[in-house]
Amino acid sequence: MADNTPSASSSAPVAVRLPSYTRTEQQSILGDGADPFGVAGTGLSWRGKDEHFGVLLGERLVAHAGLVALDTTVGEVATPVIGVGGVAVAPDVRGRGLARLVLDAALAHARTMGSPPARHALLFCRPPLVPMYRRLGWHPLDTDVLVEQPEARVVTMPLATMVMPLREGASWPAGPVRLLSLPM
Repeated sequence: MADNTPSASSSAPVAVRLPSYTRTEQQSILGDGADPFGVAGTGLSWRGKDEHFGVLLGERLVAHAGLVALDTTVGEVATPVIGVGGVAVAPDVRGRGLARLVLDAALAHARTMGSPPARHALLFCRPPLVPMYRRLGWHPLDTDVLVEQPEARVVTMPLATMVMPLREGASWPAGPVRLLSLPM
């Protein structure tokens, strides 16, 4: 399942890069409910992630975060970002710092992605999760974000949008934001 997997006897959680992330693995973390991320009510179509990171407890996958390089514009300026999505921690192990562990591993890799390298990571989340992401160093955007949808529609993202600098001294530019793809 994972690259560089520690031995099964290891009891400390370990963050690893995953070669893939399947629906079955997602279900092993979040269960098999119809709306595991609580976003079906948005009516949005979502894109997959290209890179996957997980946290293992022994051989059990208990957390995930995915990444994808994205084109956006802020104002009229092309602004590449690394999209973060599919962040999940199994309910029975929450409160142990596993979200931080998997996001730290994913963001370390995000700093190597893109050409030119992205200066920020971006994620969408339900409003109740904003405080948790703030504790992890993310900053909410106070502007609407437009995202593409099928049939060439462009809609305003109904979820909270948060950003994190990936480079020393990076500051988010001012202006309206448009994601030039489906949201992640």
